[in-house]
Amino acid sequence: MRPSVDWRLCFVADAGTAAGRDLAPIVEKAVRGGATIVQLRAKSLGAREFLDAAKKLAGQLKRSRIPFIVNDRVDIALACGADGIHLGRDDMPYAEARRLMGRERLVGLSAATAEEAEEAERLGADYIGVWPVFPTSTKETGRPPLGCDGLKAIRSRVGIAILAIGGISTENAADVIAAGADGVAVVSAILSAPDPERAAAALIAAVGPRRT
Repeated sequence: MRPSVDWRLCFVADAGTAAGRDLAPIVEKAVRGGATIVQLRAKSLGAREFLDAAKKLAGQLKRSRIPFIVNDRVDIALACGADGIHLGRDDMPYAEARRLMGRERLVGLSAATAEEAEEAERLGADYIGVWPVFPTSTKETGRPPLGCDGLKAIRSRVGIAILAIGGISTENAADVIAAGADGVAVVSAILSAPDPERAAAALIAAVGPRRT
């Protein structure tokens, strides 16, 4: 069964940013603080290391009933029993990913423009990761930040769930939600925080209650 998703706070557990730290305890603290989704991003890991990390988190999050999404790798998502896959522009095409993942799992796509967002909705994506909303050092984007005005423009043209990513913090999270995002996705705001649980709690408070 496709998971019921509370989109408000997606913690992107990035192996590269973690710099060798075990992600599992950081994810546990983030979930205790209020993270509602966890995505594993592991561009720096080989397939076996990626799969090992994914299996560990998949089991951990299943017990917590938190949706678990794998970044980029459909094979890893299927092998670990993840709840979904997130695909960038250079990853497996949506149609093939959906065929493999089925309708019971989530398939999300990245979008940096309104046109890309509309295409994602037309294809049938469950959600879009809209980026970069603000400047970020976590990932090289090669694109100018959208800002809240750019996010509003995308919201006006699509009806599917939007996760805003890129430079999100407790200071701007409420503005991002007001601009039309269903939730925020963060890396360093939690992963680089001295206290990930407290950081997640502050973010979920800034985002506010779940939309019905």
